[in-house]
Amino acid sequence: MNIQAVFIDRDGTIGGSDKVIYPGEFELFPHVAESVQLLKKSGILIFSFTNQPGISKGEATLQSFEKELQDFGFDRVYLCPHQHDEGCQCRKPSSVMLEKAAKEHNLDLQQCVVIGDRWTDLLAADQVGCKKILVKTGSGKETYEKYINNEFFGRWGEVKPNYVAEDFNDAIKWLMSDE
Repeated sequence: MNIQAVFIDRDGTIGGSDKVIYPGEFELFPHVAESVQLLKKSGILIFSFTNQPGISKGEATLQSFEKELQDFGFDRVYLCPHQHDEGCQCRKPSSVMLEKAAKEHNLDLQQCVVIGDRWTDLLAADQVGCKKILVKTGSGKETYEKYINNEFFGRWGEVKPNYVAEDFNDAIKWLMSDE
């Protein structure tokens, strides 16, 4: 597979925990920076793909997230700033952020990958044909347990990850070996 772009969830996937940690206090997991650089050296675009409802609550700013993620090496930030109950179109599991990126960067989403620790990441990816990687960090271990115990129903139960990674670095290692 010739990968055009990788869409990466933030909290629990590249650092932090299963809780939101705002820019300035957020720390990457070990070796994530090197894995991001490996993607960049391969010519793969790196995009954030994250829900950050704290922005609409006034707890953080879009600019602080954008600066942080760009400092981590991300090429572009796709972020939903809305809360669960705001009824927006962009919040994961919606695929709107992926579709917007595809339009802006002329991407074939079937040649793109989503890496995340929640089933909502994988649902969005599945809607548009992206390859799906679940990491077991953050909420990923709990999500994985639900997956292997068949606790997802309906549309949620139909989604299958292409790979289940121990962490982000394992996901990138698998992705690069699959190239």
